[in-house]
Amino acid sequence: MELRVLNYFLTVAREENITRAAQLLHITQPTLSRQLMQLEEELGVQLFHRGKHSISLTNDGMLFRRRAQEIVSLSEKTKSELQRKEEIPSGEIAIGCGETKSMSILSACMVSFRKSYPLVQFSVYSANADDIKERIEKGLLDMGLLMEPVAVDKYEFIRLPQKERWGVLVRADSFLAQKDTVSPQDLQKVPLLIPRRESVRNELANWFGDSYGQIEIVATFDLSVNAANMVANGLGIAVCIDLGIVFEQLRFIPFAPQLESGSILAWKKEQTLSTTNMLFFQHIRNSF
Repeated sequence: MELRVLNYFLTVAREENITRAAQLLHITQPTLSRQLMQLEEELGVQLFHRGKHSISLTNDGMLFRRRAQEIVSLSEKTKSELQRKEEIPSGEIAIGCGETKSMSILSACMVSFRKSYPLVQFSVYSANADDIKERIEKGLLDMGLLMEPVAVDKYEFIRLPQKERWGVLVRADSFLAQKDTVSPQDLQKVPLLIPRRESVRNELANWFGDSYGQIEIVATFDLSVNAANMVANGLGIAVCIDLGIVFEQLRFIPFAPQLESGSILAWKKEQTLSTTNMLFFQHIRNSF
């Protein structure tokens, strides 16, 4: 399986048209069709549904597209790391980040680092901790800003000083909006939106205690901005951390008893690091 053929496949999957894809790739249509058929034979699956005027992915094709994108991205990242001049630190640092206030600390480190190494660029991928860890394992990310709880046995990490405060995001017209804090009892039989991560839900279950079996979950989410939109439209009340963001007509109310989570910047143990990455890790350590 060649990278060239993977790029052919991804172009066809994007364009959904063999003729247009062949023009973009500067090859003939018969050549492109033959390459795709050979790829299907090699994999032993059908990747495309072929129509008279269009071509679309099968279920196997959709799975293979995700994997092909990861392989091509990793190849490009590796090539960039090997080709850059190590005498002057440069290149790209790929960081996965969840939604946390600790991002402000990391952003400040990025700013100060670029003052010393202006040729360095940052690629920031936003997702939850589970998705970020998977991408670190595959080599698609150099490091990840993860909110705890996180299993760290496979990682080196730096613990950031910022603590994340849990509470609820409610509409201004909610009966909870005038409260200074909310308790587990306040949230019984109230439609709730909660984070999708299982480890976070376990932490919340401990906070709710016996009340956890009586709460009404109407939706789960990964990104708090999406949760805020659902709250604003009346779907329910979002259980989330305080990001310090002011949402129009919404209010954040902290938990009582208080519940806090920490954040870590993590990378794989015993991995070979580029000079740029090593310098950035050291810069962050020195910052604390």
